[in-house]
Amino acid sequence: MKPVRVVVAGIHGHGRNHVENVRRLAATGRAELAGVCDTRPAPGLDVPWSADLPSLITETGAEVAVIATPIHTHAPLAVAALRAGAHVLLEKPPTPSVEEFEQISVAVAETGLACQVGFQSLGSAAVGAAAGLLGEPIRAIGVAGAWTRPFSYYTRAPWAGRRRLDGVDVMDGALTNPFAHAVATALAVAGADAVSSVEGIELELYRANAISSDDTSSARLRLADGTVIAITVSLCAGRRTEPYLHLHGDTRSALLFYTLDEVEVDGVRTGFDRADLLANLLAHVREGEELLVPLERTGGFTRLLDEIRRAPDPLRVEGSRTEPSRLVLPGVEGLAVRAAAELKTLSELGFPGVLGARTTAPATPTEPVAEAAEPAAGPAVPIVAAEPVIWPESLLRAGPREVATYVRRGDLRPTDAPRPHLHPVRTLGGTVVTETQPADHVHHFGASVAISDVNGVNFWGGSTYVPGTGPVVLPNHGRQRRRLLRPVDGGFAELLDWVGPDGTVLAAEERTLVARTVPGAWALDVAFTLHNRTGEPLSIQSSACKGRTGAGYGGFFWRAPKDSPGLDAFTADASGERAVHGSLSPWLALTSDDWSLLFVQTIGLDPWFVRVAEYPGVGPALAWEEPLGVPDRLDRAITVVVADGRLTAERAHELAGAVPPPAPRDLQDSQDPRGSVA
Repeated sequence: MKPVRVVVAGIHGHGRNHVENVRRLAATGRAELAGVCDTRPAPGLDVPWSADLPSLITETGAEVAVIATPIHTHAPLAVAALRAGAHVLLEKPPTPSVEEFEQISVAVAETGLACQVGFQSLGSAAVGAAAGLLGEPIRAIGVAGAWTRPFSYYTRAPWAGRRRLDGVDVMDGALTNPFAHAVATALAVAGADAVSSVEGIELELYRANAISSDDTSSARLRLADGTVIAITVSLCAGRRTEPYLHLHGDTRSALLFYTLDEVEVDGVRTGFDRADLLANLLAHVREGEELLVPLERTGGFTRLLDEIRRAPDPLRVEGSRTEPSRLVLPGVEGLAVRAAAELKTLSELGFPGVLGARTTAPATPTEPVAEAAEPAAGPAVPIVAAEPVIWPESLLRAGPREVATYVRRGDLRPTDAPRPHLHPVRTLGGTVVTETQPADHVHHFGASVAISDVNGVNFWGGSTYVPGTGPVVLPNHGRQRRRLLRPVDGGFAELLDWVGPDGTVLAAEERTLVARTVPGAWALDVAFTLHNRTGEPLSIQSSACKGRTGAGYGGFFWRAPKDSPGLDAFTADASGERAVHGSLSPWLALTSDDWSLLFVQTIGLDPWFVRVAEYPGVGPALAWEEPLGVPDRLDRAITVVVADGRLTAERAHELAGAVPPPAPRDLQDSQDPRGSVA
């Protein structure tokens, strides 16, 4: 296929990701970055630049224009690009009003060109598969979203957090921007594509931050076919969670985690593939492939956005908790869970009084704006947390206690090498013993399985060590894509694909994680098997294999908190970082004044990669100094004893000797609901 010439408009924000995506597709021969359009020049990009999109399209001969500019510029730029002869990939949301939506629709019809809207979640096969996994018709949909945003989020651009800018509709609110995918996915599952699909809308818009748009909201939609969609979201949660759709059937329910492309039914999560919308548009241009998210599929979403545009200003929530960099409404996550389950709005659940807060009308008839990185003044009202409700996460329990959360995040960048990981992990006393995305290594994620080089693909994250050059960030990052997660006694069994940047599956993995109690502590049993899927031996390497002395990391890896006092490491034969790093010992202890971690290799015996002084981290190294070839499969297992306080050498030796061998396991009979077997 001849490469499609692409220009990108808006490159200093989210548009940077589009530029990188064009470059990724260019590496496969499907695209060519022909130019960039912005009001400011593009340093470092060796392509034509212009502030005039139609002229840039004409001069470069671009066939596709990616528009990633503020929402109030979408309609004029999309219409101009179409009339200049380019197909369009338009970032979500498409327009702030139905009127502007119709303007683009007319241009699409008159030019015969395509306009794909960047609701990336609608490229997921999970959207179409959800009803089939539920096994009965979907009667209603609840949506729960709870994220946290710092004050700086609302000062990142002149339009951030505003309903209007200089008299022009901007509509940068929780429902219409950060959780736009949640809304669009719910409408897509319900088949509510057209503006006319939505018959009625109830809105409750609130703001705790000093902005003019909503940061905490409910919307309840009644569709023409009788389906109810109840949406509750907030950007004032105490932590980030993965938003989801609660699908209600006649007798059963399912959860669709749209950021992860996963559907959960009866405790079993099934993962699905996701198509890249730009790649789909390029295939449409060259081969006539059907568009996944044509403009007309987003009419229902635009109908809701238009209603929000015409709604009164959000009510001010006073009495939120102020933290160093953000505002928090403690308990709002639980309200979102309840609202999605019960199809209710926030006010019907007692908000904001159930949080110990209250609302006031806007102070003036003119709109407040996001001017400063501090909350607007308001009375100090004590907050009483709402009744706790557990967010639907994968929790590990040792006996009755929740000791770890097994996480797969939907907000990670390709350079993070996205993968499932354990965080937070706690001792029985509640001390957190993992760290995620620390400033010193932002690609460290609690406890996970990560390898720096599998056939040239980086599944560790961050830079790749290049002999003669040193660490370099390359476009070679892979990801671990979940196929199936099901509960087993004490934990989870999981099937994963290790996917390269071009979509090639290099390996399939079987993984089990089981928590159990031991005297005075608890133990985590982790076992994984990598099955080669390339047809030739897999080559596993570390940076040490390429010449970086001592950098043999890769395999199971545990990142512990850096601020822990009194850090030390020892084995049965040696003590101290320098002595145990690279040693071959069945067990190793990483200890502090507050907690201890005892690592025991139960299948395989690899040298220990250990860091203490720079940061606390431990893991057996699969390829310590020489590449490891995997013709068929690789089996490893490790047990980690998690204890409060500092373990003595005698106690560590006693615990290590009591660790039983791993139980026989075979996930090959785990039927993948998508139709294949692991």
